[in-house]
Amino acid sequence: MKLGEKIRYLRSVEGAVRGLNRDLTQAELARAITEELKKNISQSYLSQIESGARPHLTNTTRMLLAKFFKVHPGYLVDDPEGYHTELISDFGALENKLDLWLVSGAERFRRDPELSHALLTLAKHDDSRKCLALLGAILETPQLVDRLLQVLKPEAVHAGRRSGNGNAHHARNRNRGAAERSLS
Repeated sequence: MKLGEKIRYLRSVEGAVRGLNRDLTQAELARAITEELKKNISQSYLSQIESGARPHLTNTTRMLLAKFFKVHPGYLVDDPEGYHTELISDFGALENKLDLWLVSGAERFRRDPELSHALLTLAKHDDSRKCLALLGAILETPQLVDRLLQVLKPEAVHAGRRSGNGNAHHARNRNRGAAERSLS
């Protein structure tokens, strides 16, 4: 990934984290850096970085952007040719990657506020991996999702019945159960 793409991606993540449901603009980024870090960077300089007109940052700018986005300064360079992020094996880095993926998903589903909020809440949790593993266990336990919904979100159960969505869910479960019995 090129430096400009990373800055654009970080603006997108920052916009989601700040609850904007859109990317943070270059002008908003420049203003936020001035307000929060008491340092200046111009929107035109950010534009040059993102467009590739300025392929390298000064050390001062790299440190400023790294501090604002809360990333390691070494992230703010072009990746070497052939570099693949999925080769990262450090657990902490994987947890951060998972959280970024969840925030990215929240941004993609911003038109569904409930789903977007759930993904952001999961990304902000100290151990989002454990939360996803728990969700997997809940989904593997028959009828537990419906029971939890009845307790935690009764309005969702009633809305599902009115729209007929509950019937489709139960039909899928019956079909899946029949398929599992036929395999054994």
